[in-house]
Amino acid sequence: MTIDPSKISSSITPFAMIEKHSALPREQEILFTMHSVFRIVEITQTSSDSRLWEVQLTITDESDPQLAGLTDCIKEEVQGSNGWYRMGKLMLKVGHFDQAEELYNELLKGASDDSDRAFIYHMLGLMKNSQGKYPEAIKFYEKSLEIERETLPEDDSSLAPTYCAIGLVYNHMGEYSKALEYYEKAYKIFEISLPPTHPELATSYNNIGSVYDSMGEYSKALEFYEKSHKILEISLPPTHPNLATSYNNIGRVYRNMGEYSKALEYYEKDLEITKKALPPNHPDLATSYNNIGTVYSSMCEYSKALSYLEKALGILRMSLPPTHPNIKTAMNSIAVVKKKL
Repeated sequence: MTIDPSKISSSITPFAMIEKHSALPREQEILFTMHSVFRIVEITQTSSDSRLWEVQLTITDESDPQLAGLTDCIKEEVQGSNGWYRMGKLMLKVGHFDQAEELYNELLKGASDDSDRAFIYHMLGLMKNSQGKYPEAIKFYEKSLEIERETLPEDDSSLAPTYCAIGLVYNHMGEYSKALEYYEKAYKIFEISLPPTHPELATSYNNIGSVYDSMGEYSKALEFYEKSHKILEISLPPTHPNLATSYNNIGRVYRNMGEYSKALEYYEKDLEITKKALPPNHPDLATSYNNIGTVYSSMCEYSKALSYLEKALGILRMSLPPTHPNIKTAMNSIAVVKKKL
């Protein structure tokens, strides 16, 4: 752990050396404030057969422009009309689905108008979709859409997020024609109501691209993914996770088209951001390593492939139960590559 006082704001004191006041001075304790933030510099495994990892951290604060930009974006994403609504959004974002459902059901009981009820049904749909409970997600989204269509004009911008959400669920269910139908409804509204660099328009392009991707129409998918990416580069900070997702999407299309060098270029950009934006044991980081490993395998560079696939497996073993199917899939991928070495 590294602390450079010259790189943190002088307006706060984020830490204190307390060894002189400690009952155990040999421990050389450092007391940090609750809002302290650290940047991950490096992660190394203590030994090849160990589940222990050493994480090197450097302290930072709100004067860090990357941290400030990312914090501002997250604040905007979880904004709401009051604290409880913001809390619900934050719970969903960090994956606390049971607590979020309990909170939204309580908010639904006390909802005073149609717009509040429509919003709560929408968030319940979002939660069910995140849990993979797609029929339940459709049910909640349709309740939200029914209320909105009764109270708003057909081209009102407030309808577009619900159309997008329903399209996403149908895409997950493999019903691509329905998904495209709802995504295009959302796009038509966004195109009229939003400026050309608005993040929601980027989301709309990405959604349509994802359907074409799933249908195997890679040229069309790439067209929409690239439109989305151009907007995200303008509207988001360079370390935002959504930008990493965009790089990943484009990389996947190039991989499916057999253009492995281009796929590798975009997958590496995805990994660079993901390492900065997510904790070291996050499953998405394993996905990034796995994607690069898969491309190297397709390029017959098996030593490099093995290195990345083993990194992916190490993360999955830290973050998932030992019987999780993703661990078995990763082990199988490694076994295939080892046979080709």
